[in-house]
Amino acid sequence: MTPNGLCRCLLFSILLGLNLPAAAALTANKVLAADRLSQPRISLSPYFTVLEDPEQILTPADMQKPEIAARFKTESAKTEALSFGYTRSAYWLRLSLANTGNSPVERILEIGYARLSSIQLHQPLANGLFQSSSAGMDMPFAARPYPNRFFVFPITLPAHSEHTYYLRVASKNTLLVPARLWEPRAFHQHERNDYLSQAWYFGMATAMILFNLLLFVSLRDVIYLLYVNFVTIMALAFAEQSGLATEFLWTDSPRWTGISTGVCYSATFAALLTFTRHMLNTWKVAPRLDRLIKISIGIYLLIPFGLAVAYPYLITWLTLFHLVTSALVLYTGLFCIVKRQRSAIFFVAAFTVLCLGGTVGALRALAWVPTNFFTTNLLQLGSAIEMLLLALALADRFNGMRLDKAKAQKEALEAQQRLVENLRSSEHILETRVAERTAELQILNRKLEALSTTDGLTGIANRRRFDEVLANEWNRAERLAQPLALAMIDIDWFKKYNDRYGHQAGDECLQAVAAVLTANICRTGDLVARYGGEEFAFIAPATGGVIALDMARKVCAALQATALPHPMSVYGQVTVSIGIAAMVPNQQLSPDILLKSADEALYCAKKQGRNRAVLAAQS
Repeated sequence: MTPNGLCRCLLFSILLGLNLPAAAALTANKVLAADRLSQPRISLSPYFTVLEDPEQILTPADMQKPEIAARFKTESAKTEALSFGYTRSAYWLRLSLANTGNSPVERILEIGYARLSSIQLHQPLANGLFQSSSAGMDMPFAARPYPNRFFVFPITLPAHSEHTYYLRVASKNTLLVPARLWEPRAFHQHERNDYLSQAWYFGMATAMILFNLLLFVSLRDVIYLLYVNFVTIMALAFAEQSGLATEFLWTDSPRWTGISTGVCYSATFAALLTFTRHMLNTWKVAPRLDRLIKISIGIYLLIPFGLAVAYPYLITWLTLFHLVTSALVLYTGLFCIVKRQRSAIFFVAAFTVLCLGGTVGALRALAWVPTNFFTTNLLQLGSAIEMLLLALALADRFNGMRLDKAKAQKEALEAQQRLVENLRSSEHILETRVAERTAELQILNRKLEALSTTDGLTGIANRRRFDEVLANEWNRAERLAQPLALAMIDIDWFKKYNDRYGHQAGDECLQAVAAVLTANICRTGDLVARYGGEEFAFIAPATGGVIALDMARKVCAALQATALPHPMSVYGQVTVSIGIAAMVPNQQLSPDILLKSADEALYCAKKQGRNRAVLAAQS
């Protein structure tokens, strides 16, 4: 099913409720005569005859050919605008004007829809040729014959004449042609009022942005920042839809102008859905709807990339998706009302008119409802009403936060007063308890200190304790000019052991090695530590290299005596390799040199076949 067909099925009931003007046959004479021409404003839709140009190949010269002229058809409905929906065809509109007066008549032709890609007016000349004027989104704003947010063409009709004008229109967006013919003074008055009404709307939007931005700065509540984001993007979308952005923001960017409305409205709906999630707390109140909202946000974030490469193919589907999203937003709000969420009442009240305006705007784009003042301005009017009602909702949220804060302060004050009373009535008991708690805390602090320096798996010192003791013993040995020995220990082929028996057995192996080390390195002042992973170390103060080497060999022998099986080892059991280094510290040396020497000795032990202890060469 095509997008238009699917939309017609979904929204048939809405169409039945709209007060559409009845179709009426027009008079056969399509000439706009002098008696009508004298009116300040005339809607031209009933006076156009229409020719579709699917291939977009016809020229003004072709309009003079009888076979082409015979293809023009009369529109059967009296509407404010001719609407052709989303189409890739160009349309030629023929209009005949008659001036029976004795002086030329100046009029202004206004096409009151800013999203037409291309519009050309071909005015007849005395020699039978045409004077052509062009405008549209595909051209820079400066190329327009008259600077206005819509497309405006001055026309001069000579005295005692009847001329036929041809208007060629095409658009990547919906093809709407709300054409009006104005008396110049009436148009300029209308133009001032039109820009003034737009200024009122964007002024209101600016005030809402600043107001909520100040609330965000003051309260640090992200909901206000999200609403600022929504109103800002929505105002930008309206500015583009109304032609103001093309006139004042990007006057010389036809490519961006062509897709900007679709991009801006996609960003607007993404911002609206994000605001809805946080305003209604949908992840708590309605998790299933929240998942749909997040999916919709993701789609809207991808849509601009699609519009950049395939705008004509996606725009109809995007209009349908806007309708579905509007329904999702309202349904979510109603669902939260059923769940007795206070903020949902304000939310639904505010966004009902906005979503209704969006729905009518989409139907107007699909050419299913007529173009008139109501259908043209309902979306912007709904936006203004939404901002006013949301101001009440956000003010209610602020008031709720203020009441909650006052309640919390009151409860805190009452608790403080009760505490003071209890302190006064039982001071001695509290002092005793404080002393007991202080003692308990001291014990706990000592336990925490021990835990912070103890390896949780093996129960021996951890890397942090090792580093502290090494630094302290180094300084002491330097001060006393005594040797300091350090051994680095690595379990042979431990990864293979882990792979064979699993991590649980690996942990038990580490614990067994730690137990052997603790049992054999037990002199006062010696430290056994887990250096990291399967690596261990011991520090032997006031100990030379030979003694430290004997200590290491004792560890190797003791571990072999435990006979922990290790089929992946060449020895058939768990063994360790140990590198020992010893030196007398001085100011030219550092503990890092001792560590490096022990590591190098450990490397030599592994290289020599493992299961042994090697003493680093004395430098």
